Amino acid sequence: MKTIQFREAVCEAMSEEMRRDESVYLMGEEVAEYNGAYKASKGMLDEFGAKRVIDTPIAELGFAGIAIGSTMTGNRPIVEYMTFNFSLVGIDQIINNAAKIRQMSGGQFKCPIVFRGPTASAGQLGATHSQAFENWFANTPGLKVIVPSNPYDAKGLLKAAIRDDDPVIFMESEQMYGDKGEVPEGEYVLPIGVADIKREGTDVTIVSFGKIIKEAYKAADELEKEGISCEIIDLRTVRPMDRKAILESVKKTNRLVVLEEAWPFGNVATEITYLVQSEAFDYLDAPVVKINTADTPAPYSPVLLEEWLPNSEDVIKAVKKVMYK
Repeated sequence: MKTIQFREAVCEAMSEEMRRDESVYLMGEEVAEYNGAYKASKGMLDEFGAKRVIDTPIAELGFAGIAIGSTMTGNRPIVEYMTFNFSLVGIDQIINNAAKIRQMSGGQFKCPIVFRGPTASAGQLGATHSQAFENWFANTPGLKVIVPSNPYDAKGLLKAAIRDDDPVIFMESEQMYGDKGEVPEGEYVLPIGVADIKREGTDVTIVSFGKIIKEAYKAADELEKEGISCEIIDLRTVRPMDRKAILESVKKTNRLVVLEEAWPFGNVATEITYLVQSEAFDYLDAPVVKINTADTPAPYSPVLLEEWLPNSEDVIKAVKKVMYK
């Protein structure tokens, strides 16, 4: 095992897949000459050249369309958005073309493409740069949505996403690019759609994904001091969702808290709540509690932003609520 940063895990995954398959290429704003806005493509221009690591204009709709069209001629593009907030400019291409090419062509064309970049908040970036869109894309048939929380998962799942024959939304975080973690020295690929139990427990299940899961870890450490054992499930893949892992855990612990950095209406936590009440209702000893951001655009003020975001104290309160303590 070796210890590398999240950004290095992303870079290694893309580089290894580009060495393996000449049809893979990377395009996006500042991915080449600048080595990536977050240095996640550092050194790739030098290795692969300007035909396979392509700097684009600030025109998300245009380069998303170019990349999607290129899948129909045998390519496997990786499109980097500087932030998924900017993907809204090109969302027509993602939703109306990438997600539907296979069905609307009667299976004659597939669309092996990865759209990747950071999601959700990253400090004081303002309301238009602090939005979580996982549930938007996960709502669309034809798309797969991956949100890793550490370097190991990021590398293994990104390699799987690049090899997948369907469009994949791969969501990261500006605040995780510097995170360090262990990854194997050799090649490995993680399966899409399989959650990971990061911490085993007996009293309550906490389901989360992405960078906000760190708050669940903090809460579990504090709750353990009070004799409360938390099982933490990292979804890793939002769509397809590992329903079996969630249900089996809830059947064991009989309580569920869902932690998600997203607005409270119609999100991933809502889907999980419906899943559990419909398929494991008789196992529940308390109503499901979901924790989200406040139902407002993200504030710029650091004091308000701290209140807006879920934190470990929110998780502790939620766990005690379902434990009736």
